[in-house]
Amino acid sequence: MMLEGKKLVIFDLDGTLLDTVGLWNEIDREIISTFGTKPAPDLKTIQTERDRIINNAQDPHPYIAYCEYLKAHYAATLDAQSLYDERYRIADDFLTNRVDYKPAAPEFLKALKARGLKLAVASTTRGKNIEIYRTKNRHLLEKAPFDEMFEVVYSRNDAERIKPDPAIHIRLMREFNVTPQECLIFEDSLVGAQAAHAAGIECAVIYDQYSDDDRDELNRLADYRLNDFNQALKFI
Repeated sequence: MMLEGKKLVIFDLDGTLLDTVGLWNEIDREIISTFGTKPAPDLKTIQTERDRIINNAQDPHPYIAYCEYLKAHYAATLDAQSLYDERYRIADDFLTNRVDYKPAAPEFLKALKARGLKLAVASTTRGKNIEIYRTKNRHLLEKAPFDEMFEVVYSRNDAERIKPDPAIHIRLMREFNVTPQECLIFEDSLVGAQAAHAAGIECAVIYDQYSDDDRDELNRLADYRLNDFNQALKFI
């Protein structure tokens, strides 16, 4: 059974618990259309480009590296830091008013809590975004407030190295005094599944259409493959 012997369940946010990846594609298209001097591509291309830059960035601030790419590739009129600032200014409205849990995710979180499990978030989302989710987003506050659901919520600001490096998972295991066998990670992306695998922790992959390009490798790394949280509820 998926939860047998588990004490700590770790969740990614964007694309896993939250239906957000498509929103970021829309935000980036708006950035390119507004500040670029070359036409914006389709949403799928935007995501592919962003994933490639973020996953391969050597910069400790990978989203600055991404904005440097946007400036160079689309001949943007702003420098990388200004593009970064504009990106999150536009994002604030999206994150406050449009982001929501994936179907049945709140019910699944509450069922895990009722079972006595500890819940944590390990996300590459920046801390300011998570603060919006925690304090301003009415959908999340009404359905399953972060402060009630999770023991800790770690953003990319809290990790020495971001996924696919397992540093944040190793930190969580140390802080909760648990072994890899006592943990379970929910992810949607390849880098997340790779981080779970590197930490020696079982990984349940929740389907997200924006990870379809990596589906074969995701399926290979996943210990559990779930269409949605309604299916996950059947394990409780």
